[in-house]
This record gives sequence, C-alpha cells and structure tokens, in this order.
Amino acid sequence: MSEYYNKISKIKYEGAGSDNPLSFKYYNPDEIVAGKSMRNQLKFAMSYWHTMCAEGTDMFGVGTADKSFGATDSMAHAEAKANAAFELMDKLDIDYYCFHDRDIAPEADNLKETNARLDKIQGILDNLMKSTGKKLLWGTANCFGNPRYMHGAGTAPNADVFAFAAAQIKKALEITTALGGEGYVFWGGREGYETLLNTNMALEQDNMARLMKMTVDYGRSIGFKGNFYIEPKPKEPTKHQYDFDTATVLAFLRKYGLDKDFKMNIEANHATLAGHTFQHELRVAADNGVFGSIDANQGDMLLGWDTDQFPTNVYDTAMCMYEVLRAGGFTTGGLNFDAKTRRGSYTQEDVFLAYIAGMDSFALGLKVADKIIKDGRIDKFVEERYASYKTGIGAKIVAGTATMEELEQYALNMGDVTTNISGKQEYLEAVINSVMFGV
Repeated sequence: MSEYYNKISKIKYEGAGSDNPLSFKYYNPDEIVAGKSMRNQLKFAMSYWHTMCAEGTDMFGVGTADKSFGATDSMAHAEAKANAAFELMDKLDIDYYCFHDRDIAPEADNLKETNARLDKIQGILDNLMKSTGKKLLWGTANCFGNPRYMHGAGTAPNADVFAFAAAQIKKALEITTALGGEGYVFWGGREGYETLLNTNMALEQDNMARLMKMTVDYGRSIGFKGNFYIEPKPKEPTKHQYDFDTATVLAFLRKYGLDKDFKMNIEANHATLAGHTFQHELRVAADNGVFGSIDANQGDMLLGWDTDQFPTNVYDTAMCMYEVLRAGGFTTGGLNFDAKTRRGSYTQEDVFLAYIAGMDSFALGLKVADKIIKDGRIDKFVEERYASYKTGIGAKIVAGTATMEELEQYALNMGDVTTNISGKQEYLEAVINSVMFGV
C-alpha cells in the first residue's frame, strides 16, 4: 500500500512539556480518568467528508488543499482515499471513522452503478478494518448534495425524489450494517423550507416520519443492532430546518412515536447556531434519555454559519465532557471530529496539527470535567439550591400529591415570599476557573 502521509510519523503522547508540534501534549490514550482510559472515555472518530474530501472550497473561492491522493480516475481516487484514511487514523491512533455514502464512493449515472461502486469500496473498507482493528462509529447517506435534493429528500414535494432517497438510505444502511457500524445518522441537510407560500409543512413532516420509520424497520430486519441518531441543525442551507434543536427534534419524535427508536447526535456548532450552548443541547438530550453521540467541533461566534472548526476552547470541551460523564459516558456513540482545517491551513501537516489540537483539547476537557465532579462544589450547590423540594410542601409538589387548593392555603398562611436563594453564578464560574487552573 502507498504511504500518503510519508512525511508524518506516528503521533505519540509526549506530555505538556514537549515542544514537538506533532505530538500529543494531553491526550494519553492509556491514562485512566474517571475509571476508564482516555481512549474509551473519548472514543475519537475521523470524519471522512472533511478530512478525506474537503479541499477548502468556500462560496468565494476554489479549493486550496490537494485531496487527490495521486489518483485521477474517480474509483481509483475512492480507493486511494480509503487507504489514506486508514493510514491517517493509524498515525493519529484514532479508533473510529464516520462517513456519508458519497464520501466513500462517487455517484454514477444511475443508482445500480452507484451501488456497485459502493459495494466495491465496502469490500476495501472491510479489509482495511480487519487488518487495522479500526471500527465504524456511524454511517449516513448524503441526501442533500445532488440537485435532485434541492427541495429536500424525505420532505421533497416530488414523490420520485422521496423514493430515490429511500433507496439511497437503504443502501447506506446496508453498508453500515455490513461494516459493523455502531450507529446510523439522519442529518436533514435540506429537510425544511424557504417559504410557506409553496410548502405543505404538515405533509413534509409526515413524510419525513414515514421515511424514518421505514428505515428503522428495515434496519432491524437486516440485523442492524446499533443506535439510530438524528442530528439537530437550525439553519444552513435551509432557512427553516425541521430539526432546529434537540427540543424541536424531541417534539417531532414524540409526535410520530419514534422517540424510542432515535437518540441525538449533538454537534457543538449547530448548538450555537440555534442560540444555545453546546452544554445546553447535551443536557436536554441526557435529561430526556436520548443522548447518543457527538460531532466535535466549534463555530466562530462572529460568523453566522457552520464553520466546523476544530475544537480548541477547553471551557467548551470541559463542559461537554462534564455532561458526558454525568450521563454515564458513551455507549454506541463517540466524539466524531466533524471539523475541517481553515482554508489557509492547506498542507497535510495542517490536518495532523488540527486533529492533535482537537484531541488534546478534549483530553484536557475530560480531565477538567472529572476534577469538577470530584471537587463536588458545583453538584453540592445545585442540590442545596433545590433542597426545599425534599421536605414539606416541596416534597408534596414533587410527589404529585399537592393540589391547587392546598397550595393556595399554604401561600395564604405563609404570607409573602420574603426570602429566596441566590444563584451565585459568578461564584460558580470562579469555581470552574479554580478547578481548571488550580493556582
């Protein structure tokens, strides 16, 4: 096999004191944190689309990075990408990867030939996985890139488009199952609308639910045992996305009886675009029993689109891993780097430097989150803040035995509420600083 990253050696943990940029400063895969190794707590995954495919193209300019891997023919290119992907994962010590179907094999002139191409690459991926021990975290179908999906896939006004999307998803799910994927993701890239003047919103959402239900039933029938995920996203490219945020998706799933079949794949940049924090979306998912997996990235708060930057903000990674640890850790999910280097960071070395930065940031976040939990001040404060619900009238409210009449009489006897409980936000934020920096 060709070596595509021949100037890059295997990245090793050298500690915070190392001045070698091509080394991990904080990610030590065998280090035990909160009862498990960093490797198992973080479950890092490579995103095939950004890492192996994205060339730095944006709406104002062509690509700046060469992702041809020395190939000119489309299928030779697909095979070269697969080999390069596994070399990169090996050198970064990443155990998992994620893909869209069109990332791993190019679309042909018809569905039959497209599926044949996918079958060929599936065989190559299978052999690479067996020889390296790498695993598939999740797969999905790109039902947004082709012009046929300009008005959506499952929500398309054209039944022919719906049928084509179903066929495409069927094949992607078959590949995911055959490769032992731990999850399958629905990412509604164009499942929404631009104006209600041309939209039957009720029918579109009904149809999306029909497609998801068919997918679940088919997946289970062919032996797919992983989790089905849906990834909330508020905007871009569609103005009104039906999967705006976790709460919106939950309402959708519950309306159609799909809430037992799906968990959330939470992306940091999508959370901030929805006007939430990354931590908020994780907490909503965990509190509702639908926390599944994470797309690890960050956005630029000065830009209003999905910039998909590698995560380097340790406050965010710490609060993320705090929620993950509180939720009991990952099961079939993990941390997929749905992130790309900046357009000006175009070299092969830049890709490795970006992954190192992201992996180190989450390693730091994990260690900080473990310290926050062991420190106990945050959890103790929250418990004490709600202590009034453990006894007396508060306990009856929680138990569901209090009546409106009883609460009215209680309030009449009490008079006015003369005391309350301080939120102490500034103190708690200072606690996080003290735990993080310890100076």
